[in-house]
Amino acid sequence: MTTFIDRVPAAIDRLDPGLHGRIILPGDPGYDAARAVHAGGVDHRPAVVIRPGDATQVARVVTLARETGLELSIRSGGHSAVGHGVSNGGICLDLAGMKNLEIDVEGRTAWVETGMRAGEHATATAAHGLVTGFGDTASVGIGGITLGGGIGYLVRKHGLTVDDLLAAEIVTADGAILHVDEDRHPDLFWAIRGGGGNFGVATRLRFRLHELDGVYGGMLVLPATPEAIVSFVAEAEDAPEELSAIANVMPSPPVPFVPEEHHGRPVIMATMCYAGPAEAGERALAPFRAIAGPLADLVRAVPYPGMYPPGGSGTRSMAATANMFVDRVDLAVAGNILERTKSSTAAMTVTQLRVLGGAMARVPVTATAFAHRGSRVMVNLTAVHADPAEAGEHAAWVAAFAASLRQDDPGVYVNFMLNEGEERIRAAYPGGAYERLARIKARYDPENLFRLNQNIPPAAG
Repeated sequence: MTTFIDRVPAAIDRLDPGLHGRIILPGDPGYDAARAVHAGGVDHRPAVVIRPGDATQVARVVTLARETGLELSIRSGGHSAVGHGVSNGGICLDLAGMKNLEIDVEGRTAWVETGMRAGEHATATAAHGLVTGFGDTASVGIGGITLGGGIGYLVRKHGLTVDDLLAAEIVTADGAILHVDEDRHPDLFWAIRGGGGNFGVATRLRFRLHELDGVYGGMLVLPATPEAIVSFVAEAEDAPEELSAIANVMPSPPVPFVPEEHHGRPVIMATMCYAGPAEAGERALAPFRAIAGPLADLVRAVPYPGMYPPGGSGTRSMAATANMFVDRVDLAVAGNILERTKSSTAAMTVTQLRVLGGAMARVPVTATAFAHRGSRVMVNLTAVHADPAEAGEHAAWVAAFAASLRQDDPGVYVNFMLNEGEERIRAAYPGGAYERLARIKARYDPENLFRLNQNIPPAAG
């Protein structure tokens, strides 16, 4: 009987750089960098990393994985919290060599290959006064964030990233290269707008671009009390749709822009982004500045790419996380957040609150596979730690915290999930979306080749 281990060298022997792209093997220069991911604690070692140069080479790699039975992972930016982009022992198809961007300034659209990072795209399009909203981190690959939905700085003004997705080039499990949009393979086009990487390799995406010369944005730090947290969320809900806010309730880190006497004390470390001129942004932020005397106010007029924080130090922190949606943040919820934060033994705890609504909520819930159009506030809980032996302790703390916050909205954002099981994946796709995705999966990937993701197995029959 041929085993998995037996198949690996035979598959590698079939690789040809002229046919498949750059081949990186264990021991090669750059192998460790190629397999590294953003999440700490993930140490996957693929049998080979392959960096194709175009969709044809991607199709050959997909065909090789299907024919050999080797596990296949698809890496765009390496930001999966559980390392889905890097197979442990199989083939890692790394899109890092595919970053071509074609901007149609007059038509306000762009075709972009999915190895490009969000910050790179923002910088290139901002040169023309144009933008597509991705997330809030420059190093995120646009392939992964788009396929999961895309909640970022412009979510209230322009909706999700998938709301600006006009077309895509997809390599399916049979090695076919499909061009999909509302008219061609509309079922697949529906599925990739929120359904993740279950249906193929997205090699190129066509986005709508919006005019945006700059933003009024940056960090606003307020002392955190239950009243301040409630007021912040209420003001974010009432703010003009041009304003999207990300509030991180946390003990203040020892950063120089926060007075030293507040280090370690609870603060609202908020990232504010007003998509418009500074004068209007000043008016929109006035109610937030009035909540309490700001400990730091770094909000200013900047080019849109200036919203992304500077590049990281290269350190990879381990963290226990949980994601959910809530319907309200009242004094009881806010008090619970502060009390739970005090009880953690993690090096750093963060409760992130993102008020949604606006343009995102006006898209019909069945228009895309992302089905949380009516969700009001997204919550992401994080406990950062350094010792792998403590992982269970912090995961339990986060789980108990999440349970204490649970309200009527059972949903979860697929891009922020860990390995949480089928029930939680179903919660990411409510209202019949999961079942519809499973039927589409059966049509385009009946053998579940694309399974290193928040996996939706193909429907039976």
